[in-house]
Amino acid sequence: MRKIVVVGNGMVGYKFCEKLVAHPNFEAYHVVVFGEEPRPAYDRVHLSEYFSDKSADELLMAPVNWYQENSIELRTSELVTAIDLENKSIKTHKHTVLDYDYLILATGSSPFVPPIKGSDKQGVFVYRTIEDLDAMKSYASKIKMVGKRSAAVLGGGLLGLEAANAAKELGLDAHVIEFAPRLMPRQLDQAASNMLQSKIESLGIGIHLNKATNEVVGEERIERMDFADETHLDVDMLIISAGIRPRDELARQSGIQVGPRGGIYVNEKMQTSDPNIFAIGEVALYNEGIYGLVAPGYEMAEVAVEQITGGDKCMAASIDMSTQLKLIGTEVASFGDPFVENQDIVAITYENKQSGIYKRINVAKDGTRLYGGILVGDSSDYNTLFQIYYNVMKLPENPEDLILGSRGGDSILGSVLDLPDTAQICSCESISKGEICNSLEEGTCADLKDIIKCTKATTGCGGCKPMVVDLVNETLKSLGKEVKDMICEHFKYNRQELYDLVKVKKIETFEEALATIGRGCGCEICKPVMASIFSSIYMDTANKQPVIQDSNDRFLANIQRNGTYSIVPRVPGGEISPEKLIVLGEVAKKYDLYTKITGGQRIDLFGAELHELPLIWKELIDAGFESGHAYGKSLRTVKSCVGSTWCRYGMHESVSFAIDIENRYRGLRSPHKLKGGVSGCIRECAEARGKDFGLIAVDGGWNLYVCGNGGATPKHAILLAEQLDDETCVKYLDRFLMFYIRTAGPLVRTAPWLDKLEGGIDYLKKVVVEDSLGIAAELEAEMQGLVNKYECEWKQAVEDPEMAARFKHFVNSEDSDDTIEYVALRDQKMPRRW
Repeated sequence: MRKIVVVGNGMVGYKFCEKLVAHPNFEAYHVVVFGEEPRPAYDRVHLSEYFSDKSADELLMAPVNWYQENSIELRTSELVTAIDLENKSIKTHKHTVLDYDYLILATGSSPFVPPIKGSDKQGVFVYRTIEDLDAMKSYASKIKMVGKRSAAVLGGGLLGLEAANAAKELGLDAHVIEFAPRLMPRQLDQAASNMLQSKIESLGIGIHLNKATNEVVGEERIERMDFADETHLDVDMLIISAGIRPRDELARQSGIQVGPRGGIYVNEKMQTSDPNIFAIGEVALYNEGIYGLVAPGYEMAEVAVEQITGGDKCMAASIDMSTQLKLIGTEVASFGDPFVENQDIVAITYENKQSGIYKRINVAKDGTRLYGGILVGDSSDYNTLFQIYYNVMKLPENPEDLILGSRGGDSILGSVLDLPDTAQICSCESISKGEICNSLEEGTCADLKDIIKCTKATTGCGGCKPMVVDLVNETLKSLGKEVKDMICEHFKYNRQELYDLVKVKKIETFEEALATIGRGCGCEICKPVMASIFSSIYMDTANKQPVIQDSNDRFLANIQRNGTYSIVPRVPGGEISPEKLIVLGEVAKKYDLYTKITGGQRIDLFGAELHELPLIWKELIDAGFESGHAYGKSLRTVKSCVGSTWCRYGMHESVSFAIDIENRYRGLRSPHKLKGGVSGCIRECAEARGKDFGLIAVDGGWNLYVCGNGGATPKHAILLAEQLDDETCVKYLDRFLMFYIRTAGPLVRTAPWLDKLEGGIDYLKKVVVEDSLGIAAELEAEMQGLVNKYECEWKQAVEDPEMAARFKHFVNSEDSDDTIEYVALRDQKMPRRW
């Protein structure tokens, strides 16, 4: 039996063991693994979740008994200190000496701490291990007890932004210090970085660019950071995340060849200068590069296993560094070469500052090839774009459709089954489309859970999960099998099933739902979904269960880019009296708010601080206003023209009808936001066909259109019924909206819902107009029940001291946020630009 010693029990060291265990000849080897940390390998990719909802055990790649069950000898808390190349043995700090036939160096990297004066003071941490995070937690608790709560992160890369989020999760005021002129300079261009910065700053995290740190100042603990530009930042805690350095000291001391800037030289077989010693992961220097992503490390582990067991698999000549992740709630992705642009390659960009979305693709000028790109704010197209890039697939006639969407409504990629079998679906585990499809077709796997268990697809960064899900579903459908989707791991049901279960079992709280039909503690996916369902069934306001709401719903306001909030009172149909206009003006003037007329015919007041929200809303409610739900997945506005009230072309009284409809459905929660429009004639001044539902006056009544929306992929609403009277219009709207609320998936707006509804508009007409399912009366009764239960949630909040108490910046202080800065904008103000 040949002996393999693995030095390092991180993610890549564990992956080597996992790949070896799966090999048919595994029993021919005895494996000993050394890890200097006190616990087995854990998931560093999701390390920041340790601050929210995951325990150390939940982060483990595998429990201790996994090693025992597979006859792997795991030695934690034991550091290998020397390698004897001549005698093929290693020595540990516990004086253990162990022979090997093959040695695997998976020692990873250590945080790079710049040579900054004072960086050894109390309150300075690195962001690398669970122990580091525990120390940060403990220190944060101590400083908060004495009223201190400011933390800085040195480094604006991937880990630095994760560390900033960690500081925020600890209840600290976080700042990011970056030497470069933009965030994530290796992955993002300037425009993308600006968009990311805007999103992060809107959450109250300060960003400081072009900052070279000269000194960490303080007596015994950190009190201030001094910068080379003679500015400074007062901070109580510092987290250093300024890059990594390969842990190559073992190789260096033993005479194994290392690079001049660190890293152990390896060939395409992952062999070092000693053919019996392999290096994998962040310690390996391959093609003059160190690769910090998990996917290349996993591939290196597989190559090492193959070489040791007699296979011929080698590393590719170049390593793809495409990545997709979620940073502080913001989707970010880059693939291929994100920056290339020359005489043969042109960049196509889309930027929507209102939605916080930036997309860039680099394509050949002749439109034949995709070379790379960047996505910020919306990375839903990542998997499609990556496949087109990676498989050198043909581009659409208009390459801009790749980021704008096809104007014809068809998928850019077509069916995921159209990909070649060699297409790499999961880059972390190097899983191809063919492997997934064959496992299902041959019966080795029966569903998504089996695919994940057998192939490990989606278990790395998780970015491939949407495409894996689509591929599994489409393959199963092609085999004539039923496909079932789930909200998340805590509820094994889709939204429609959850809706029915909550209604039938009369479940009223999230805790009751977990205990009755779920498991675990829930997550950021299922909590807002369940909040939406409770509201859709019981007309609960967001005040009843604030902890399961999205952040905007929790504070009943949209958070803006500088950490302030916007206030949007409801103005039904866009009609407002002079007296109410004066009230809005007086409130805006009193609290120094920026004012703007919105596209939905109401007035938005920007720049309110959190503690001011109840004060402002008290004045507005006293004047007869109520919440406009601009922050919720609910009815926003019903836009109207002036109709026959004033317009000489008006055929019907559109204003009154728009007001009636908006007042009927106000506060109605749904899978996504809802907008309506009522036009008094076919000139369509209310743009009703760009809304989720729209009414257009014609001879004989109203034409009712449904399932339109604007945004990056606008769609016209489709005619549902024509020449309706007011009463029939409302009846059909009740049915349509309740059917949508019952059956749509989470965050699926009416247009994509209709696209995926089997039978499309014809089926919807049968359900709503013809009552083909026999549920019309039930739908109408449900809607009337919700209408009868409406309450203004801001009125609730200002009248209930306990509810109002959550509207303050600091848990243990009534102080306001003194870091908010404004500059002049015409006759008003705006957040200071970064």
